[in-house]
Amino acid sequence: MNSKWHRDDSARASSNGRLHSLAAAAAGNVLEWYDWACYSVFALILAPQFFPDSAPTTALLATLAIFAVGFFFRPVGGVLLGAYADRHGRAPALTVSVFLMAAGNLLIAGAPTHATIGVFAPLLLLTARVAQGLSSGGEAAAMTTYVVESAPTGRRGLYASAIHVSSTIGTLAATVLALVLHNALGSAELADWGWRIPFGIGAIAGLYVLYLRWRLRETPVFEQARTHPATVSRVGALRESRGSMLRVAGITAGLTVSFYTFSAYLPAFAQHAHGMSANHAWFASLCAQLVFVAAVPLLGMVSDRFGPRKLLLVFGIGSALLAPVALEFLESSELALLAAMVMMLLLYGCGAVAMPVVVTAMFPTAVRSTGIGVPYALIVAAAGGSAPYLIEYLSEHHAVHVYTGYVALLCLITAASAGLGRFRSAGMADGSAGRGDRLQAAQVPQDELENLR
Repeated sequence: MNSKWHRDDSARASSNGRLHSLAAAAAGNVLEWYDWACYSVFALILAPQFFPDSAPTTALLATLAIFAVGFFFRPVGGVLLGAYADRHGRAPALTVSVFLMAAGNLLIAGAPTHATIGVFAPLLLLTARVAQGLSSGGEAAAMTTYVVESAPTGRRGLYASAIHVSSTIGTLAATVLALVLHNALGSAELADWGWRIPFGIGAIAGLYVLYLRWRLRETPVFEQARTHPATVSRVGALRESRGSMLRVAGITAGLTVSFYTFSAYLPAFAQHAHGMSANHAWFASLCAQLVFVAAVPLLGMVSDRFGPRKLLLVFGIGSALLAPVALEFLESSELALLAAMVMMLLLYGCGAVAMPVVVTAMFPTAVRSTGIGVPYALIVAAAGGSAPYLIEYLSEHHAVHVYTGYVALLCLITAASAGLGRFRSAGMADGSAGRGDRLQAAQVPQDELENLR
């Protein structure tokens, strides 16, 4: 009897430890995405502060170009922090990533405007975006591997949903704060000094999150891999994983362009291109994201029940069919924006909860963060960073249909990448493995591999 109680207590302690670690990691992800979203949400207000001599559209495009620069430094962050996570641990890499993001926020909050220091103002903005790009590139891979490696068998989809719940809460926080500031301060004060508030809040919150992540426990999978050193080099393992890295890139393509079109930028696009009021656009965005947060854990459980590959196919094919409808019929109506966002975010959620489980199973432990992080960051840089710029540019030239075709094509690439080939057995549990697993990486149990398919 005592032995049974001891086992129950041990299991309960293990479960509580997992949840505590998941909560601490998720808190950092909230801050990462809050910081990242602030720039997008406040782009219309930042533009005249740093590019005052340009026409409104030109100033906005210049501000979005700096937004894109942050994306192009994500691959560098993916390489540097991915390698750091594979060599020193997922938890230390998560700590470094949140430090870089908070530092970038602090720089934006205190940056003098163009009226004060001229051309150096956009240069400071650029420097902050570089730091945040490095942070995001490392965060994505380290967070994915940390959460999935920490998850119990049969609940990886549910645990992976925490990545997207936390990221959406961060985006929601930025949206709510924009709504509050717009109504509390008014347009003039918000443009004068109020835009600094959200970035200052992000910098201050970063200190607490840095403390939480400093205390994160390492994943058992990484600890086990560290006690059994690799028998081949990491470079060799990555070379053997080229096909898996290409599949990560393909799976990422549609998910990225869908998220940055329909979640991150669509409210601003509705204001600029369709004349929707800021209050209406932000309120519609808030409602749509609340629906998404509620739905994602349920989709995670569906992924655990029916397999993540099926949900990736639902996302890819469904988004390819419905993305053109969502954009072509977007009007100045708050209801139209809400309907478009809810529809596309629910489809995105199907792929979002499935992707971490699928891609984590493709790589040995010793190169998992790098193998996921580099192709992911490259595609996010190309497809995500350019999305707001492309949709604004093509809208100005009355060619939104070209952009909708582009979104549909990338979503079909995601479906094809998920539907082709078979998953290698390089995952979370012990055992011998096949090609690419001479690093003594853990192996996904065969029943879970069948579920992936």
